[in-house]
Amino acid sequence: MGSVDVVLAAGRVQAIGPGARAGAPEGAEIVDCTGLLVLPGLIDAHTHAVWAGTRLGDFVRRQGGASYASILEGGGGIHTSVAATRAADEATLLALARARLAPMLALGVTTVEVKSGYGLTTEAEARLLRVARAAAGPLRVEPTFLGAHTIPRDRDRADYLDELCGPMMAACAPLATAVDVYCDRGAFTLAEADRILRAGRAHGLAVKAHAEQVEFTGVAALAAGLGALSCDHLERIDDAGITAMAAAGSVAVLLPGAMLYLRDPSPPVARLREAGVRMAVATDLNPGSSPLGDLWTAATLACLTMGLSPEEALAGITANAALALGLPDRGHLRPGAVADVALYRPPPGELADARVLVQYMGGHRAERVYIDGVRVG
Repeated sequence: MGSVDVVLAAGRVQAIGPGARAGAPEGAEIVDCTGLLVLPGLIDAHTHAVWAGTRLGDFVRRQGGASYASILEGGGGIHTSVAATRAADEATLLALARARLAPMLALGVTTVEVKSGYGLTTEAEARLLRVARAAAGPLRVEPTFLGAHTIPRDRDRADYLDELCGPMMAACAPLATAVDVYCDRGAFTLAEADRILRAGRAHGLAVKAHAEQVEFTGVAALAAGLGALSCDHLERIDDAGITAMAAAGSVAVLLPGAMLYLRDPSPPVARLREAGVRMAVATDLNPGSSPLGDLWTAATLACLTMGLSPEEALAGITANAALALGLPDRGHLRPGAVADVALYRPPPGELADARVLVQYMGGHRAERVYIDGVRVG
Protein backbone atom coordinates (compact mmCIF):
# COMPACT_ATOMS: atom_id res chain seq x y z
CA MET A 1 0.00 0.00 0.00
CA GLY A 2 1.13 3.58 -0.58
CA SER A 3 1.16 6.45 1.92
CA VAL A 4 -2.26 7.09 3.45
CA ASP A 5 -3.85 8.49 6.57
CA VAL A 6 -6.01 6.28 8.76
CA VAL A 7 -8.61 7.88 11.02
CA LEU A 8 -9.46 5.91 14.17
CA ALA A 9 -12.25 6.79 16.58
CA ALA A 10 -14.46 4.90 19.06
CA GLY A 11 -12.39 1.75 18.51
CA ARG A 12 -13.22 1.65 14.79
CA VAL A 13 -11.67 2.67 11.49
CA GLN A 14 -13.50 5.82 10.42
CA ALA A 15 -11.74 6.57 7.14
CA ILE A 16 -8.64 5.67 5.18
CA GLY A 17 -6.97 7.46 2.29
CA PRO A 18 -4.90 10.54 1.36
CA GLY A 19 -7.72 12.94 2.35
CA ALA A 20 -9.13 10.98 5.26
CA ARG A 21 -8.21 13.49 7.95
CA ALA A 22 -10.35 16.22 6.40
CA GLY A 23 -13.58 14.83 7.83
CA ALA A 24 -12.15 13.33 11.01
CA PRO A 25 -14.44 13.55 14.06
CA GLU A 26 -13.28 15.48 17.11
CA GLY A 27 -10.89 13.49 19.26
CA ALA A 28 -10.06 11.00 16.50
CA GLU A 29 -6.61 9.44 16.24
CA ILE A 30 -5.01 10.45 12.92
CA VAL A 31 -2.43 7.83 11.94
CA ASP A 32 0.10 9.39 9.56
CA CYS A 33 1.44 6.56 7.43
CA THR A 34 3.86 8.60 5.33
CA GLY A 35 6.69 6.37 4.10
CA LEU A 36 5.23 3.30 5.80
CA LEU A 37 3.20 0.27 4.82
CA VAL A 38 -0.16 0.14 6.58
CA LEU A 39 -1.92 -3.14 7.25
CA PRO A 40 -4.70 -4.33 9.50
CA GLY A 41 -3.39 -5.88 12.68
CA LEU A 42 -2.20 -9.41 11.89
CA ILE A 43 -4.12 -12.44 13.15
CA ASP A 44 -2.52 -15.77 14.08
CA ALA A 45 -5.45 -18.18 13.87
CA HIS A 46 -3.84 -21.36 15.28
CA THR A 47 -1.40 -21.60 18.20
CA HIS A 48 -0.77 -23.79 21.25
CA ALA A 49 1.03 -21.05 23.18
CA VAL A 50 0.48 -22.34 26.74
CA TRP A 51 2.80 -25.18 27.71
CA ALA A 52 5.75 -26.06 29.92
CA GLY A 53 8.75 -28.29 29.29
CA THR A 54 10.78 -29.12 26.20
CA ARG A 55 10.32 -31.36 23.18
CA LEU A 56 13.95 -31.23 22.06
CA GLY A 57 14.06 -35.01 22.39
CA ASP A 58 11.28 -35.36 19.83
CA PHE A 59 13.15 -33.14 17.38
CA VAL A 60 16.33 -35.17 17.76
CA ARG A 61 14.42 -38.45 17.31
CA ARG A 62 12.68 -37.21 14.18
CA GLN A 63 16.03 -36.15 12.74
CA GLY A 64 17.12 -39.72 13.39
CA GLY A 65 14.21 -41.10 11.35
CA ALA A 66 11.37 -41.54 13.87
CA SER A 67 7.94 -40.31 12.77
CA TYR A 68 5.71 -37.91 14.69
CA ALA A 69 3.03 -40.60 14.99
CA SER A 70 5.41 -43.27 16.29
CA ILE A 71 6.80 -40.90 18.94
CA LEU A 72 3.27 -40.03 20.09
CA GLU A 73 2.19 -43.66 20.17
CA GLY A 74 5.30 -44.51 22.16
CA GLY A 75 4.39 -42.07 24.93
CA GLY A 76 6.33 -39.03 23.72
CA GLY A 77 5.12 -36.05 21.73
CA ILE A 78 2.00 -34.47 23.22
CA HIS A 79 2.27 -36.78 26.25
CA THR A 80 5.67 -35.27 27.11
CA SER A 81 4.20 -31.77 27.08
CA VAL A 82 1.17 -32.89 29.12
CA ALA A 83 3.38 -34.23 31.91
CA ALA A 84 5.50 -31.08 32.09
CA THR A 85 2.51 -28.74 31.84
CA ARG A 86 0.57 -30.51 34.56
CA ALA A 87 3.62 -30.22 36.83
CA ALA A 88 3.98 -26.45 36.31
CA ASP A 89 2.10 -23.98 38.47
CA GLU A 90 -0.22 -21.35 37.03
CA ALA A 91 2.22 -18.49 37.58
CA THR A 92 4.92 -20.32 35.61
CA LEU A 93 2.57 -21.09 32.75
CA LEU A 94 1.41 -17.48 32.64
CA ALA A 95 4.97 -16.15 32.53
CA LEU A 96 5.86 -18.57 29.72
CA ALA A 97 2.76 -17.72 27.69
CA ARG A 98 3.37 -13.99 28.02
CA ALA A 99 6.97 -14.45 26.93
CA ARG A 100 5.75 -16.21 23.77
CA LEU A 101 3.01 -13.71 22.94
CA ALA A 102 4.98 -10.50 23.51
CA PRO A 103 7.20 -10.96 20.42
CA MET A 104 4.06 -11.52 18.32
CA LEU A 105 2.76 -8.06 19.23
CA ALA A 106 6.10 -6.57 18.18
CA LEU A 107 5.60 -8.18 14.74
CA GLY A 108 2.20 -6.51 14.36
CA VAL A 109 0.00 -9.40 15.50
CA THR A 110 -3.03 -8.00 17.32
CA THR A 111 -5.20 -11.14 17.66
CA VAL A 112 -4.02 -14.67 18.40
CA GLU A 113 -5.93 -17.89 18.92
CA VAL A 114 -4.57 -19.98 21.81
CA LYS A 115 -5.61 -23.60 22.34
CA SER A 116 -5.57 -25.64 25.51
CA GLY A 117 -4.73 -29.33 25.16
CA TYR A 118 -1.68 -29.95 27.33
CA GLY A 119 -3.65 -30.63 30.52
CA LEU A 120 -6.15 -33.35 29.63
CA THR A 121 -7.96 -33.25 32.95
CA THR A 122 -10.91 -31.02 33.77
CA GLU A 123 -8.94 -28.89 36.23
CA ALA A 124 -5.81 -28.68 34.06
CA GLU A 125 -7.66 -27.78 30.86
CA ALA A 126 -9.61 -25.03 32.64
CA ARG A 127 -6.36 -23.73 34.07
CA LEU A 128 -4.78 -23.50 30.59
CA LEU A 129 -7.75 -21.54 29.28
CA ARG A 130 -7.56 -19.16 32.25
CA VAL A 131 -3.85 -18.68 31.56
CA ALA A 132 -4.52 -18.01 27.88
CA ARG A 133 -7.00 -15.29 28.79
CA ALA A 134 -4.72 -13.76 31.42
CA ALA A 135 -1.71 -13.78 29.06
CA ALA A 136 -3.39 -11.47 26.57
CA GLY A 137 -2.23 -8.04 27.77
CA PRO A 138 -2.91 -5.57 24.93
CA LEU A 139 -2.91 -8.49 22.49
CA ARG A 140 -6.33 -10.03 21.87
CA VAL A 141 -6.54 -13.76 22.70
CA GLU A 142 -9.23 -16.08 21.37
CA PRO A 143 -9.17 -19.22 23.59
CA THR A 144 -10.04 -22.60 22.06
CA PHE A 145 -10.79 -25.71 24.12
CA LEU A 146 -8.69 -28.65 22.87
CA GLY A 147 -9.23 -31.25 25.57
CA ALA A 148 -9.48 -33.59 22.57
CA HIS A 149 -5.75 -33.34 21.82
CA THR A 150 -5.07 -37.00 22.54
CA ILE A 151 -6.14 -39.72 24.99
CA PRO A 152 -4.03 -39.35 28.16
CA ARG A 153 -1.90 -42.39 28.86
CA ASP A 154 -3.19 -42.66 32.40
CA ARG A 155 -6.87 -42.88 31.39
CA ASP A 156 -9.28 -45.44 29.99
CA ARG A 157 -10.40 -44.26 26.56
CA ALA A 158 -14.15 -44.54 27.16
CA ASP A 159 -13.93 -42.91 30.59
CA TYR A 160 -11.90 -40.02 29.20
CA LEU A 161 -14.40 -39.43 26.41
CA ASP A 162 -17.22 -39.35 28.93
CA GLU A 163 -15.37 -36.78 31.03
CA LEU A 164 -14.38 -34.76 27.97
CA CYS A 165 -17.92 -34.49 26.63
CA GLY A 166 -19.45 -34.06 30.07
CA PRO A 167 -17.89 -32.29 33.07
CA MET A 168 -14.76 -31.13 31.25
CA MET A 169 -16.77 -29.52 28.46
CA ALA A 170 -19.10 -27.89 30.98
CA ALA A 171 -16.17 -26.46 32.94
CA CYS A 172 -14.19 -25.27 29.93
CA ALA A 173 -16.87 -23.97 27.58
CA PRO A 174 -17.40 -20.71 29.54
CA LEU A 175 -13.66 -20.00 29.21
CA ALA A 176 -13.42 -20.66 25.46
CA THR A 177 -14.91 -19.43 22.21
CA ALA A 178 -14.44 -22.64 20.19
CA VAL A 179 -13.96 -26.39 20.53
CA ASP A 180 -11.31 -28.26 18.57
CA VAL A 181 -10.45 -31.93 18.09
CA TYR A 182 -7.34 -33.70 16.84
CA CYS A 183 -8.81 -36.47 14.72
CA ASP A 184 -5.89 -38.52 13.43
CA ARG A 185 -3.68 -41.52 13.96
CA GLY A 186 -2.74 -41.74 17.64
CA ALA A 187 -5.53 -39.37 18.66
CA PHE A 188 -9.33 -39.47 18.13
CA THR A 189 -11.44 -41.44 15.66
CA LEU A 190 -14.01 -39.90 13.34
CA ALA A 191 -16.91 -41.15 15.47
CA GLU A 192 -15.29 -39.74 18.61
CA ALA A 193 -14.66 -36.42 16.88
CA ASP A 194 -18.32 -36.22 15.91
CA ARG A 195 -19.38 -36.73 19.52
CA ILE A 196 -16.88 -34.19 20.85
CA LEU A 197 -17.69 -31.46 18.34
CA ARG A 198 -21.43 -31.90 18.83
CA ALA A 199 -20.95 -31.64 22.59
CA GLY A 200 -18.98 -28.43 22.15
CA ARG A 201 -21.58 -27.00 19.82
CA ALA A 202 -24.31 -27.81 22.33
CA HIS A 203 -22.39 -25.68 24.85
CA GLY A 204 -22.39 -22.74 22.44
CA LEU A 205 -18.85 -23.15 21.15
CA ALA A 206 -17.80 -22.64 17.55
CA VAL A 207 -16.42 -25.73 15.83
CA LYS A 208 -12.84 -26.25 14.59
CA ALA A 209 -10.79 -29.34 13.72
CA HIS A 210 -7.23 -30.52 13.28
CA ALA A 211 -7.98 -32.28 10.01
CA GLU A 212 -6.36 -34.70 7.57
CA GLN A 213 -2.79 -34.11 8.76
CA VAL A 214 -0.98 -37.41 9.40
CA GLU A 215 -3.63 -39.69 7.90
CA PHE A 216 -6.90 -39.07 6.06
CA THR A 217 -9.90 -39.54 8.38
CA GLY A 218 -12.79 -37.66 6.77
CA VAL A 219 -12.99 -35.18 9.65
CA ALA A 220 -12.82 -32.12 7.38
CA ALA A 221 -16.12 -33.07 5.76
CA LEU A 222 -17.58 -33.96 9.15
CA ALA A 223 -16.55 -30.67 10.77
CA ALA A 224 -17.71 -28.64 7.78
CA GLY A 225 -21.07 -30.39 8.02
CA LEU A 226 -21.27 -29.16 11.61
CA GLY A 227 -20.62 -25.59 10.47
CA ALA A 228 -16.92 -25.44 11.34
CA LEU A 229 -15.26 -22.04 11.28
CA SER A 230 -12.09 -23.74 10.10
CA CYS A 231 -10.39 -27.01 9.33
CA ASP A 232 -6.65 -26.85 9.95
CA HIS A 233 -3.60 -28.61 8.41
CA LEU A 234 -5.37 -30.46 5.51
CA GLU A 235 -2.28 -32.08 3.99
CA ARG A 236 -4.35 -35.17 3.10
CA ILE A 237 -7.82 -33.74 2.51
CA ASP A 238 -9.88 -35.30 -0.28
CA ASP A 239 -12.24 -33.73 -2.82
CA ALA A 240 -15.31 -34.50 -0.70
CA GLY A 241 -13.78 -32.61 2.21
CA ILE A 242 -12.93 -29.65 0.00
CA THR A 243 -16.45 -29.57 -1.41
CA ALA A 244 -17.94 -29.71 2.09
CA MET A 245 -15.69 -26.89 3.31
CA ALA A 246 -16.58 -24.72 0.32
CA ALA A 247 -20.31 -25.29 0.89
CA ALA A 248 -20.03 -24.47 4.61
CA GLY A 249 -17.70 -21.50 4.22
CA SER A 250 -15.14 -23.20 6.48
CA VAL A 251 -11.69 -21.59 6.25
CA ALA A 252 -8.64 -23.74 5.47
CA VAL A 253 -5.97 -22.82 8.04
CA LEU A 254 -2.63 -23.73 6.50
CA LEU A 255 0.27 -24.46 8.85
CA PRO A 256 3.54 -24.49 6.90
CA GLY A 257 5.68 -24.70 10.04
CA ALA A 258 4.24 -28.08 10.98
CA MET A 259 4.35 -29.26 7.37
CA LEU A 260 8.04 -28.36 7.16
CA TYR A 261 9.08 -29.77 10.54
CA LEU A 262 7.26 -33.06 9.91
CA ARG A 263 8.26 -33.25 6.22
CA ASP A 264 4.62 -33.65 5.19
CA PRO A 265 3.26 -33.05 1.69
CA SER A 266 1.61 -29.74 0.93
CA PRO A 267 -2.15 -29.37 1.25
CA PRO A 268 -3.83 -29.27 -2.19
CA VAL A 269 -3.79 -25.48 -2.44
CA ALA A 270 -4.75 -25.39 -6.13
CA ARG A 271 -7.86 -27.49 -5.46
CA LEU A 272 -8.81 -25.41 -2.42
CA ARG A 273 -8.40 -22.25 -4.49
CA GLU A 274 -10.42 -23.63 -7.38
CA ALA A 275 -13.24 -24.63 -5.01
CA GLY A 276 -13.34 -21.15 -3.51
CA VAL A 277 -12.21 -22.19 -0.02
CA ARG A 278 -10.69 -19.23 1.81
CA MET A 279 -7.16 -19.90 3.06
CA ALA A 280 -5.63 -18.57 6.27
CA VAL A 281 -2.01 -18.99 7.35
CA ALA A 282 -0.94 -19.51 10.98
CA THR A 283 2.17 -20.42 12.94
CA ASP A 284 0.80 -23.45 14.86
CA LEU A 285 3.22 -22.35 17.59
CA ASN A 286 3.82 -25.41 19.76
CA PRO A 287 6.81 -27.16 21.34
CA GLY A 288 6.84 -30.24 19.14
CA SER A 289 5.72 -30.05 15.52
CA SER A 290 5.96 -26.28 14.92
CA PRO A 291 8.15 -24.29 17.31
CA LEU A 292 7.56 -21.21 15.17
CA GLY A 293 6.34 -17.90 16.57
CA ASP A 294 6.88 -15.55 13.61
CA LEU A 295 3.71 -15.14 11.53
CA TRP A 296 5.62 -13.34 8.78
CA THR A 297 7.88 -16.38 8.40
CA ALA A 298 4.80 -18.60 8.19
CA ALA A 299 3.40 -16.36 5.42
CA THR A 300 6.60 -16.64 3.39
CA LEU A 301 6.79 -20.41 3.93
CA ALA A 302 3.19 -20.73 2.73
CA CYS A 303 4.31 -19.20 -0.56
CA LEU A 304 7.54 -21.18 -0.89
CA THR A 305 6.32 -24.60 0.24
CA MET A 306 2.58 -24.55 -0.53
CA GLY A 307 2.28 -22.32 -3.58
CA LEU A 308 0.29 -19.39 -2.21
CA SER A 309 0.68 -16.05 -3.95
CA PRO A 310 1.96 -13.12 -1.86
CA GLU A 311 -1.53 -11.63 -2.02
CA GLU A 312 -3.04 -14.87 -0.71
CA ALA A 313 -0.46 -15.01 2.08
CA LEU A 314 -1.31 -11.45 3.16
CA ALA A 315 -5.02 -12.25 3.15
CA GLY A 316 -4.17 -15.43 5.06
CA ILE A 317 -2.71 -13.53 8.02
CA THR A 318 -5.40 -10.82 8.02
CA ALA A 319 -8.93 -11.08 6.59
CA ASN A 320 -9.11 -14.85 6.14
CA ALA A 321 -7.53 -15.47 9.52
CA ALA A 322 -10.23 -13.29 11.05
CA LEU A 323 -12.93 -15.39 9.38
CA ALA A 324 -11.26 -18.56 10.70
CA LEU A 325 -11.92 -17.18 14.18
CA GLY A 326 -15.43 -15.94 13.43
CA LEU A 327 -14.35 -12.28 13.59
CA PRO A 328 -15.44 -10.64 10.32
CA ASP A 329 -14.92 -7.09 11.63
CA ARG A 330 -11.14 -7.57 11.90
CA GLY A 331 -8.39 -8.21 9.39
CA HIS A 332 -9.27 -5.31 7.06
CA LEU A 333 -9.19 -1.51 7.15
CA ARG A 334 -12.56 -0.61 5.72
CA PRO A 335 -14.63 1.98 7.60
CA GLY A 336 -16.36 0.26 10.48
CA ALA A 337 -13.64 -2.32 11.01
CA VAL A 338 -12.09 -2.81 14.44
CA ALA A 339 -9.29 -0.24 14.75
CA ASP A 340 -6.37 -2.69 14.82
CA VAL A 341 -3.55 -1.34 12.65
CA ALA A 342 0.12 -2.21 12.10
CA LEU A 343 2.63 0.01 10.30
CA TYR A 344 5.86 -1.25 8.76
CA ARG A 345 8.89 0.27 7.10
CA PRO A 346 9.79 -1.48 3.82
CA PRO A 347 13.18 -3.20 3.69
CA PRO A 348 15.94 -0.77 2.62
CA GLY A 349 15.65 0.17 -1.06
CA GLU A 350 12.41 -1.76 -1.55
CA LEU A 351 9.05 -0.71 -2.94
CA ALA A 352 6.24 0.61 -0.74
CA ASP A 353 4.37 -2.62 -1.40
CA ALA A 354 3.21 -4.93 1.40
CA ARG A 355 4.15 -7.96 -0.68
CA VAL A 356 7.82 -7.29 0.05
CA LEU A 357 7.14 -8.24 3.67
CA VAL A 358 6.26 -11.70 2.38
CA GLN A 359 9.20 -11.77 -0.03
CA TYR A 360 11.70 -11.11 2.79
CA MET A 361 11.40 -13.95 5.29
CA GLY A 362 10.49 -13.09 8.84
CA GLY A 363 11.46 -10.63 11.52
CA HIS A 364 9.39 -7.67 10.32
CA ARG A 365 8.93 -5.59 13.46
CA ALA A 366 6.09 -3.11 13.27
CA GLU A 367 6.96 0.57 13.58
CA ARG A 368 3.64 1.21 15.32
CA VAL A 369 0.75 -0.99 16.44
CA TYR A 370 -2.77 0.14 17.37
CA ILE A 371 -5.41 -2.03 19.06
CA ASP A 372 -8.92 -0.64 19.42
CA GLY A 373 -7.54 2.64 18.15
CA VAL A 374 -5.00 2.95 20.97
CA ARG A 375 -1.29 2.80 20.27
CA VAL A 376 0.24 -0.20 22.07
CA GLY A 377 3.58 -0.55 20.31
